[in-house]
Amino acid sequence: MAIDKEIVKYLAHLSRIKLEPKELEKLSRQLQDIVDFIDKLKKVDISEIEPTSHILPISNVLREDSARTSLPRDKVLENAPQRHGDFFSVPRVIE
Repeated sequence: MAIDKEIVKYLAHLSRIKLEPKELEKLSRQLQDIVDFIDKLKKVDISEIEPTSHILPISNVLREDSARTSLPRDKVLENAPQRHGDFFSVPRVIE
């Protein structure tokens, strides 16, 4: 798939992005490089490679989960910017 300036101009129009001619040229080259790289990756034979989540053989070190006493409520709330009774008070974000 070829990415030229016309495709980038069309995508910029759909995205409501204003691009200068120099930016169109640069972006079209960069996008073409990305598409070319993806095409190279598609040609790599990975049939013998097992799926992994990480390239190094690591494992998480977890501590034992045990119940402990928590901080007293007044100690927790003493640095709160605003509080409402025994709770943190935060500005409303959803109307």
